[in-house]
Amino acid sequence: MNTSAATHKLAWFFILYITAGLAVMGQKASPPLSVDGIALAIVYDTSGSMLDQVKDGSGQMVPKYRVASRALVAITDRLQALAAATPKEKPCPIHSGLIVFDGDNATAAVKFGPFDPQTMVNWLKTFSHPQGSTPLGEAVRLAGQTVLTSNLTRKHVLILTDGVNTRGADPAAVIPRLVQSAGQRGTMISFHFVAFDVDAQAFTRVKKLGATVVAAADEKQLNTQLEFILEEKILLEAETPPNASEKKK
Repeated sequence: MNTSAATHKLAWFFILYITAGLAVMGQKASPPLSVDGIALAIVYDTSGSMLDQVKDGSGQMVPKYRVASRALVAITDRLQALAAATPKEKPCPIHSGLIVFDGDNATAAVKFGPFDPQTMVNWLKTFSHPQGSTPLGEAVRLAGQTVLTSNLTRKHVLILTDGVNTRGADPAAVIPRLVQSAGQRGTMISFHFVAFDVDAQAFTRVKKLGATVVAAADEKQLNTQLEFILEEKILLEAETPPNASEKKK
């Protein structure tokens, strides 16, 4: 082998060595494809009917949105306590976001990302103008697509609504596509409906698709049902359905 050929061969070995080294470095620098944690998008019904009144914890009649906001603040506080109590050697990261109605569509009132309890609570405590129709399917679509972007393994959409879909696609048409999309990504997504001051039988179709459906007629029931979903369905991912009545009392 002449000097020129030897030099050429040595150069190729050097290039291959550098390329392999860069590939290994790239693998080490890449984030994991999945991390054990909770990705939660909350759909909050902000339609005009949330101005209607229900009983609060003291038995007084107050607008539904005030009761709903307080209940979601309590859920946020519970998640914050969970995050604070998680051992550093075995962390349980949380990603969250808040989806609300926006005309005939939906929008993120609190952007999805690493759990930010203060931003969530601030929005809930200052919200005071329910209005418009109920594009529930569009909100569920946005929430589902949002949690699917997270690398956290436990993906959940929690829906608090006082009515059925009145604009755009129905949730029963949206959910199967989101489940299929999750399957294509090698993951799963769960949906949990809280029918607030509305007959839960209106959500029979989504229940048949595997969604959790519970009902609440006042503040006490709403807190109980949200706590059940958080503790048993989201944190523990239990399979047992709730014992509460599915009809408005």
